[in-house]
Amino acid sequence: MQSIASESLASLWDEIFGSQPDPDLWVVLATLVAAVAAVVPHAVWRVARNAITIAHEGGHGLIALLTGRTLTGIRLHSDTSGLTVSRGKPHGIGMILTAAAGYTAPPLLGLGGAALLATGHITALLWLASALLVAMLLMIRNAYGALTVLLTGGTFVIVSWLTGPQVQAAFAYAVVWFLLLGGVRPAFELQAKRSRGGAGDSDADQLSRLTHVPAGMWLFLFHAVSLCSLIGGGRWLLEV
Repeated sequence: MQSIASESLASLWDEIFGSQPDPDLWVVLATLVAAVAAVVPHAVWRVARNAITIAHEGGHGLIALLTGRTLTGIRLHSDTSGLTVSRGKPHGIGMILTAAAGYTAPPLLGLGGAALLATGHITALLWLASALLVAMLLMIRNAYGALTVLLTGGTFVIVSWLTGPQVQAAFAYAVVWFLLLGGVRPAFELQAKRSRGGAGDSDADQLSRLTHVPAGMWLFLFHAVSLCSLIGGGRWLLEV
């Protein structure tokens, strides 16, 4: 009995952390087209942006915990805005890194996902994403946010458990392309709002007050991280 359990555990370990074959190039290109279709048209983006908000607020929350702050809750709203609340010193490196993590989280998650896919770790990517979404669900403090994260996490779990390698590969590539492309647009949207005199309490403005570095420089950092992640991650994804 113990031997069977050990063999099952070893099999599960190999399935999760082992490598899977790369999909055909047409699958990679098709998922790229699907991601573009989710990011570029405004009507579709208004819905798809919820997934980027999950990554954005998750980035704030994760870095808050890693820098020793106390994460008290995350809220996601139907207008695709969000709010992450943590307790700790209102200044210092922990607060700066937490504030900077929002706009940089989606493209960096996409870059990390591209690195996993480039080495064939498709299943590991899906399980890791599922685990992060479950952990985030525990910190959600409003009904809309809980529903959004639950549906997103449920999709990852279903694909991870109930679909074959080809479907898993297509889903994983679509998700990573979406993070890379969808991570670029919010910084441009923020730039447009600030040019019209809006978004006075944006992450860039909060960082400016924390560091006395102009908000425009922080906005430049957001652009640099997202565009470099797209270029680097895109190269990895296309090397099939």
